[in-house]
Amino acid sequence: MRRVYFDHSATTPVDHEVVDLMVEYMKDKFGNPGSIHYFGREANKAVNEARESVATLLGATAKEVFFTSGGTESDNIALKGIAYANRKKGNHIITTSIEHHAVLHTCESLEKQGFTVTYLPVDENAMVRIEDVKNAITDQTILISVMFANNEVGTIQPIKEIGQLAKEKGIYFHTDAVQAVGNYPIDVNEYNIDLLSLSGHKLYGPKGIGAIYIRKGVKIEALQQGGSQERKLRPGTENVPGIVGLGKAAEKARLELSERMAHVQALRDKLIKGIQEKIVDIKLNGHPEKRLPGSVNFSFFYIEGESLLLNLDMKGIAASSGSACTSGSLDPSHVLLAMGMTHETAHGSLRLSLGRGNTEADIDYCLEVLPKIVETLRSMSPLNATSKLAPSNPCSNCHH
Repeated sequence: MRRVYFDHSATTPVDHEVVDLMVEYMKDKFGNPGSIHYFGREANKAVNEARESVATLLGATAKEVFFTSGGTESDNIALKGIAYANRKKGNHIITTSIEHHAVLHTCESLEKQGFTVTYLPVDENAMVRIEDVKNAITDQTILISVMFANNEVGTIQPIKEIGQLAKEKGIYFHTDAVQAVGNYPIDVNEYNIDLLSLSGHKLYGPKGIGAIYIRKGVKIEALQQGGSQERKLRPGTENVPGIVGLGKAAEKARLELSERMAHVQALRDKLIKGIQEKIVDIKLNGHPEKRLPGSVNFSFFYIEGESLLLNLDMKGIAASSGSACTSGSLDPSHVLLAMGMTHETAHGSLRLSLGRGNTEADIDYCLEVLPKIVETLRSMSPLNATSKLAPSNPCSNCHH
């Protein structure tokens, strides 16, 4: 059976050069970076080189990069670390209603500890309004946290404008850039970002490793205590194979970014156009232009997203109906609901996230298989009274 992977927003395949380097640091160069002998120095040098690679990708300095276990830990360090260290200055945090649960649940935890959180709404394209950010700021605001790009619908937020606003107001600005780093150009200085979260397995690196960028001078508190690793912000013996893997993935992402973006975006546009031409009663979710290069998300009226997923999987196509972290939930996506979608429409959503390994043949196969699946499912759906597969005229598509 043909296998097509369209779930890169959940995780990416690990680059073979990354794997080779990691194996080297598991088998032969296994030293503890904290040891002063040759083996330790060898590992320490590799960690420093990886830190430099991640920093260069972000336009940062190596001293501003701290390794973590992934995006979730980085988000926790950013939000809680800033909140605890700056509570004398204020207790108010601004975020959005469409953040990853690593941010939303952390904010909920902080609310129980006496902090107040404003959850900004978004428009129908999942875009935050600058005016809403401005109006939410009070003299107690210590942090604004807005994701760079949404993990479900791919909408890229007005990060530069938010960063400028935060800088003018003297408020720290954090962005969860897990989906964007390695897939979209980011310069922390250009965007006035103070803290940024990233994860290795979203940019063809390994799972279980990530990093947080913290601008020099930012007042932050460590969440755990132990040794002096990661300048005491994140103590514990370093995951050297993971770190060198992330470093290599970051280096390759920087060198190949333009080429990757052009390749994936062309495939994305072909897939979106093909779905819109072949299937009626659909809605493209997310901003039509300001979206990640590989992000495709549609709602298919009258059918369940889970049924779509199972049928696609039987045809060898891997996709998702929302974020990987909530795939076990039967509730509709909080992102789609925040965009003003009904529960029924949100339940019929499908996320197809493309990557550098996808080909035009993959797109052609999907466009051959998907319309047939939709037609079959709709023929069995009690919700479907009038739907037909092929549009009788261009305006019959609900995505207009």
